[in-house]
Amino acid sequence: MATPRTLRTVAVAASTLLASGALVACSSADGDGGSASGDTYTWWDPYPQHADGSDWANRVAACGTDAGVTIDRTAFDTTQLTNQALLAAQEGNAPDIILLDNPAVSTLAGTGMLTTMGELGFDTAAIDENLLGAGVIDGEAYGIPIGANTLALFYNEDVLAAAGVDPATITDWDSLTAALAAIDDAGHRGITFAGIGTEEGSFQFLPWFWGAGADLRRLDSPEAERALQLWVDWIDAGYAPNTVINNSQNTTWEEFLTGDFGFVENGTWQVNSAAEADFPVGVIQIPGPDGGVAPAPTGGEFIVAPVQDDEARYEVTTAIVECMTTPEGLAETATTFAYYIPPTAEGQEALLADHPELETWVEAVRSAKGRTGDNLGTDYPLISEALWTAVQNATSGAMSVSDALAQAQAEAEAAVNG
Repeated sequence: MATPRTLRTVAVAASTLLASGALVACSSADGDGGSASGDTYTWWDPYPQHADGSDWANRVAACGTDAGVTIDRTAFDTTQLTNQALLAAQEGNAPDIILLDNPAVSTLAGTGMLTTMGELGFDTAAIDENLLGAGVIDGEAYGIPIGANTLALFYNEDVLAAAGVDPATITDWDSLTAALAAIDDAGHRGITFAGIGTEEGSFQFLPWFWGAGADLRRLDSPEAERALQLWVDWIDAGYAPNTVINNSQNTTWEEFLTGDFGFVENGTWQVNSAAEADFPVGVIQIPGPDGGVAPAPTGGEFIVAPVQDDEARYEVTTAIVECMTTPEGLAETATTFAYYIPPTAEGQEALLADHPELETWVEAVRSAKGRTGDNLGTDYPLISEALWTAVQNATSGAMSVSDALAQAQAEAEAAVNG
């Protein structure tokens, strides 16, 4: 094993994040979270809603039992988990295993507090490269995805039928826009999406941005302008409501469930709700401008392993990670969280064997892309804020598309190089 890397930057990173709020944990298990000695291994995750006795808690405990140890699990709010992890590394009592939102992997790895999967002796060859990429920095994988969710277009079958729209004919932006026009002519609303000025706004815009061939290092490219102009044109034509400027993903789903919209851009996490809607719901992947499938961003958590003074602990840590990421284990995680798509071909096949109706979502995840991929790492949040600000400025009519994106590029460069 490699010697533990230094944690010189942890104190700075932790103090920066601590300034944004207090560290209050929602514990789902006893224990103070620090690495325990002997046969107890500490585990942190962002699922306080899954308390002791839940399927998830039992599954984590079972992987400890399989490895011959007891797992002491503590759950935090998602944002607080990253802050708490940095603080624990600074104080020298980081847990053995953390499960955290994939964009945060680069934040923790950048401080030197994480081991690499190679140092753990974990083979990542079976993990889909596009999903693993969210945790790869300078060629080194710092975590393993336990699954992924992503975006697609849900549609109201009744609304499309009334407008004479066959969803199978929607293969590019022109055919999608034509469908929205037909829906509007039939007296319904075309599409709703989340253009809110937060990370959710960037998350929802990225399929159109990436689908157009745009690059997050160049927000003012012609490709980026083409993508943003599409959203602006839909709003101007009345195919999308003005509310998209302030819509969260939850709000868009509530709008869609009224039954008046043809389409909504939303994610895997709405599969069960869609099945319970008052109208039949279908789903298609987000098309690229000239055909094909647009790469949507991935959501979901990664398993990471903080550096430990006692490197002998890594052998058991690896066994626990392996237990959580078997094909059967990944399929179980997928259904527990309704739904995470497994990050391996074998896991996806195991899921589809029981849930063939998720085929479209499996295909969407196979085409998806990590937000911090392309070696963006900790630059991504800075670029994303500039991007969602541009989306707000353009969709609200405050600025032209070209001016909004030019300003975003200048802001992103200043933030990244500042």
